[in-house]
Amino acid sequence: MTIRALGDPFSAQTDLRHGAGCACTRCATVAQTAPASTEAMIERAVESAIVRSVFGHSDVSRRSFMGMLGGGTMAAALASVLPLDQAKAAVLDAMGPLEKTNLNIGFVAITCATPIIMAEPMGFYARHGLDVSVIKTAGWAVARDKSLSGEYDASHMLTPMPLAMTMGAGSTAQPFIMPAVENINGQAIVLSNDHMDKRDPKQWKGLTFGVPFEYSMHNFLLRYYVAEHGLDPDRDIQIRVVPPPDMVANLRAGNLDGFLSPDPFNQRAVWEGIGFIHLLTKDLWEGHPCCAFAAPARFATEMPNTYGALLRAIIDATQYASDPANRSEIAQAIAPANYLNQPVPVIEQVLTGTFADGLGEVRQVPDRIDFDPFPWQSMGVWILTQMKRWGYIDGDVDYRGIAEQVYLATDARSVMQDLGYDAPAENYKSHQIMGKTFDPADPEGYLASFAIGRGA
Repeated sequence: MTIRALGDPFSAQTDLRHGAGCACTRCATVAQTAPASTEAMIERAVESAIVRSVFGHSDVSRRSFMGMLGGGTMAAALASVLPLDQAKAAVLDAMGPLEKTNLNIGFVAITCATPIIMAEPMGFYARHGLDVSVIKTAGWAVARDKSLSGEYDASHMLTPMPLAMTMGAGSTAQPFIMPAVENINGQAIVLSNDHMDKRDPKQWKGLTFGVPFEYSMHNFLLRYYVAEHGLDPDRDIQIRVVPPPDMVANLRAGNLDGFLSPDPFNQRAVWEGIGFIHLLTKDLWEGHPCCAFAAPARFATEMPNTYGALLRAIIDATQYASDPANRSEIAQAIAPANYLNQPVPVIEQVLTGTFADGLGEVRQVPDRIDFDPFPWQSMGVWILTQMKRWGYIDGDVDYRGIAEQVYLATDARSVMQDLGYDAPAENYKSHQIMGKTFDPADPEGYLASFAIGRGA
């Protein structure tokens, strides 16, 4: 399979930080919402675990009781009959010191990386005892290679990447783990303004589209979409790998007729008057995963305390980003040159879901992008079916075994519950993609249902 790559001219910027004790509105807000320290976070987790043991997973009962007594009174009541102080001390002792506090985490400058980026200027890493350098990365091949070499301790990745890297598809095989998804939804198909008369994908024969990486939801969703409209993505259109920051320039130059890209570059094409949003990917698959937090498996085994602290920071930031009330504040935090290097209004249109579509309309889609850390293993199985469908992997595939090795749903669930967030009780569920049900229990039957595809 040949997917040609266009240029990758992009350089990292100098890291800028808010200093300790910063009194800006953003830092003051996070100081009120994020844990003040690793110890405070552990104390909150212990109290949450005890409350859950009393009330089970009934949020109604727990909230009703808190409503009657108030949170502080409830904690005092529990402390009068349960050894909270001893429990907190035991957990802190068991957790042990962090093996490493200075970490390098790579990110590609897109809104999908919001939690990983914002956790640095908004203090989530520091509040979990970590000193993290978030490093702007030119593209996904660079992120992969720096992660494989150990230059990055962990990285923002596309959800198919740790599966592919673990299997040795497109790179040397090395076990990787993905304990948290970053964003769901958040992508779009953009067409050049020259193709406003081609709203039917059946008219796309001969067109050239950009995707950010071979092992990406963007590639697999674009392929799925055109195939459902009767086109073979390997014969009827051209698909090129283009680093996200270069998408708009290539659209303007006529090197691309369209792209399925991460934001903010979909919105940037509209902002610059050269493209329009044909379709949001949430309209293909509501709640589909896109980007994630991933690391070599050895990171978790060799530095378990550091791994745990980092995962807590990432999940805490992801949950903060999931609240629409925080989106404008977050847009301000991630817009600067050392992060996304984009106009704040462009990022706000993506994060808030109030945006111009390039067709003369201002749309209101609050969940255009959303943030949910839970790594459904059924999503991993779906991705593997598409990797086989389009010839990226061959032969017999242990769908569940690979998904469960890489997508660490149990770790995510544990941290989410410890931090007081709701988490799914199961690791698998069915998914609706363009009106068709994907049953993770029958991946081969799903593959066989398609008329187009090498592995179908």
